[in-house]
Formats: sequence, structure tokens, C-alpha cells
Amino acid sequence: MPVVVSVLMPVYNAEAYLAEAIESILLQSFTDFEFIIIDDGSTDSSLTIIEKYAKKDKRIKVITRSNQGLIKTLNQGIALTTGRYIARMDSDDVSLPLRFEKQVEYLKKHCECVATGSISQLIDSAGDVIGVMGGLLTHDEIDSAHIKGQGGAIVHPSAMIKKEAILQIGGYLDDYPHAEDLDFWLRLAEVGELANIPEQLFLYRQHLGSIGYTQRERQFESASKAVVDAYSRRGIIFDLSQLQTPNIVAPTTGDIFIKWGWWALKSNNIATSRKYARKAVVFKPFNISAWKLLFCSIRGY
Repeated sequence: MPVVVSVLMPVYNAEAYLAEAIESILLQSFTDFEFIIIDDGSTDSSLTIIEKYAKKDKRIKVITRSNQGLIKTLNQGIALTTGRYIARMDSDDVSLPLRFEKQVEYLKKHCECVATGSISQLIDSAGDVIGVMGGLLTHDEIDSAHIKGQGGAIVHPSAMIKKEAILQIGGYLDDYPHAEDLDFWLRLAEVGELANIPEQLFLYRQHLGSIGYTQRERQFESASKAVVDAYSRRGIIFDLSQLQTPNIVAPTTGDIFIKWGWWALKSNNIATSRKYARKAVVFKPFNISAWKLLFCSIRGY
């Protein structure tokens, strides 16, 4: 029997955070969903954890196979869904209890909208709050950021998307490795509107193994290609000056700690800021920015 929402979660070696991610879905206030979990050839205890929950909740459908990568996993999952809406979820994040209820309500009220994310809280590996992400709310704001190559305007695993729109654009493409979500949003914006609900409904985990830190150069190349292709589809002359060019050199651990510390301080998460300031000083004892962060975090602003 069809459901309203199909939750799609790829899993690969996610044992550290997987139980919390699964439980956050099972505890949703909106309950008319199926939960499709695809184990993409994990070599840790991920499959054991998944199967434990599947025995307790019939809404969970488990698929396991050899490793094929994120894009193929997402497209396989989409083909298996029966819901009108597809809710993305990652195996290291947390959906807050009202997420599905709020997103279904929003999509029903806004027929022109094909996908909605939400404001998200960035958390670290320990669950400590770093800051807020997803402050762009309207279609024009979100698409304007994407067409400049700026990722994160919609936090990908926080999104709920109309399945018919996903099928209309042909799902995820292999042409943009590590930036497949940016290309996906650009193409989706050409068949409907995008939005973020102005409520915190999602916890988005940051850790040192995130793609944005380990595959920066490849990600930028793919993002640039996605933007150029979007300009071409839309019949707009490509303006290179509009493309935001990040530092593609892979940051050191100390650099990441400094960035997280400043994010936390600016969001008034003082304890988290102090934690990363101390870590930054240990990793980069001769770096002025690390010591400045430490001083400001102790001061509290």
C-alpha cells in the first residue's frame, strides 16, 4: 500500500552515528512513511545495526549489496519508493521529531514548491552545537546561491522532495561527483520552486571525514561544471565572475577546528567555541588565528 513519504537513507560504514539517525526517523510525529535503507557494502557493523531496527519496525526496508557509490545508491532507492514525497536522510545526521509533519504540510500548501529543506543546526561528532545553516528561505535566494556554485543553500539530507519532480529531471547524474546535490538542485529549480522552512528541523553533523573537507578540488570542478551546464540549459551567457571560487586546498585539521570555533562563537555557542579553540591551539600553536579564537571564546564574543 502506497505511503505519503518514502525516507531514503544510504549507508556506508556509519556505525558511529547510525542508531541515532535511524531512531530520529522512527520517532517522527508524522508516521505514514516507509524507510528505505540501502547498505552500500559496509565493512563495519552498520548492517547489523540496521537489521536490528528492521526487526522492530516493519516500515524499514533493508537493501544490501556491494559498494556502488552514493549516486547509484540514491537512484536505486528512488526506484524502490512508493511515496508521493521522498525525504532524504543521511546516516550521520538527526531529524528532529516535527520534520516530516512540517514538510508534508508545507508541500501540500505550496503546490508550486517541489522541494523543501529547513534551517539546520550544525553539530559535531559529539553532538555539540556549532551553528545554524540554511538561512536562505525563498526560491530566488536559494537558486541564486546555487547558480553561483554556492552549496548548502538547501542542506541535502534535510530535504523532502516531490517524487514526480525527481522523475521529471531524471534523478541524480553521474557527471558531477561530490557535487551531485548542487546539480540536482539546479535542475530541480527548473521544474518548480525550492524553499527552506524557517524552523530548525534538522541536525547536520560535521566531522573531519566529510566530503567538503576531503574532496575539495574534485568537488569544485564538479560544481563548476554543474553551474556552466545550468547556464547553458537556461539560455544564459555564462559569467565567470559570478562563480564563487573557494579555497580548494584541503584544509588541515587545525584549520577546520578554527573554522568551527568561529562558527560556534558567532552563533553564541560559547562552550563549543572554546572546545575548538583549545583544539586549534594544540594543532596550530604558532597560528595567530588560533590564539585569537581562544581569546575571543574565553571572552565570550
